[in-house]
Amino acid sequence: MKIEEFQFPSDWKLGPVAGSFDFTGKPRGLDMSKNGNEIPFFRMDQIPLGRIHVSEFTPKPLVELGSGTYVENGDLMVAKITPSFENGKQAIVDIKTDFAYATTEVIPVRGRKGESDTLFLFFYLLHPEVRSDLAGKMEGSTGRQRLSKTVLGDRLIPLPPLPEQKKIAHILSTVQRAIEAQERIIQTTTELKKALMHKLFTEGLRNEPQKQTEIGPVPGSWELIRIKATGTVVTGSTPSTKNADFYGGDYNLISPADLDNGKYVRSAHKTLTKTGFEMCRTVPRDSVLVGCIGNVGKLGMVADDCSTTNQQINSIIPNSGFSPHFIYYALQLCRPRLEQSAAKVTLPILNKSNFENIQIAAPERKEQEAIAGYLGILDQKLENAGQKTVQLKDFFRTLLHELMTAKTRVNEIEFSTSNS
Repeated sequence: MKIEEFQFPSDWKLGPVAGSFDFTGKPRGLDMSKNGNEIPFFRMDQIPLGRIHVSEFTPKPLVELGSGTYVENGDLMVAKITPSFENGKQAIVDIKTDFAYATTEVIPVRGRKGESDTLFLFFYLLHPEVRSDLAGKMEGSTGRQRLSKTVLGDRLIPLPPLPEQKKIAHILSTVQRAIEAQERIIQTTTELKKALMHKLFTEGLRNEPQKQTEIGPVPGSWELIRIKATGTVVTGSTPSTKNADFYGGDYNLISPADLDNGKYVRSAHKTLTKTGFEMCRTVPRDSVLVGCIGNVGKLGMVADDCSTTNQQINSIIPNSGFSPHFIYYALQLCRPRLEQSAAKVTLPILNKSNFENIQIAAPERKEQEAIAGYLGILDQKLENAGQKTVQLKDFFRTLLHELMTAKTRVNEIEFSTSNS
């Protein structure tokens, strides 16, 4: 963000970060044992992305402390080493003790009483143009570049009066908390789905006795079948990229890059014209798509009435005895076996013949549909939370820029603190 391009209100001041915020240093004569024989220590992997506060730390005996960065409760820890800085690793310390230590790869900074707000600085440093500008001034050898405290301190920051700083920070933190809430839903639902899949595919719906098979324990009434018995397997193709008339139309050309983004593939990185589409092998709605070259085991299902894929994908068009959704979940569960079955070359390849001979366990179709229905409810919840997360992040980026450049003032916003 080029500060000179913006006109700020007369009651805002423009100055360096170090002119309004303080970098934390260890006080002289500090009694390190005042909180006991251990001290909270923040490793780099404990400093989060996309969260405001950090409370998770590693207790470290004082005798083993060695090197580290002194930080105080309420400090903003900014990761200074590449790629952590560029990725946005930073968080405000939220612990029960007055002070702690952290990796030497952070810069601790805090607001100045009566003048500046730490949370306002937290959000200012999340502005992508601000971070990009600072990243361009990192020093050191390739792969080990660091942001210096001097460069951070010299960064100009537009600073409204303290009450307005706090209001801006409150609005942005409300949106951030809503994002965090959706991400927690995604995490807990993903964990629930994983546990439910294991239970359903080893015990079925009736908690029946298991039998041991070459693919592991499965419900006693289920049968082992090969993928080729579930339907027709179609390997995709790619129209000549030299013919521009084939590309840029309304038809999706699905590739592995479009898989693993929810159950249904609704859009693709590449599209075809009607002429290009007619050159390809097509597959109907609800066909199961499996990446078999590169990232073997990536999955999706066809959302359109008719679609096509490139040659890196094998599609299963299920026959009447099999639920396509059940096949999707069965393959999701056995992804490690798909990966292990791929030829170990520079680019892993699971050829069509080997893919067709992969085994899964399956019950009668009625039970397949019931199992897929339960898992589908969780997938729908994941999709909804994912969409809300994307929308909130887009809103956050827009709001961050508008508020930090005074294009929108806080008194112009009617804002709810609800996460819904």
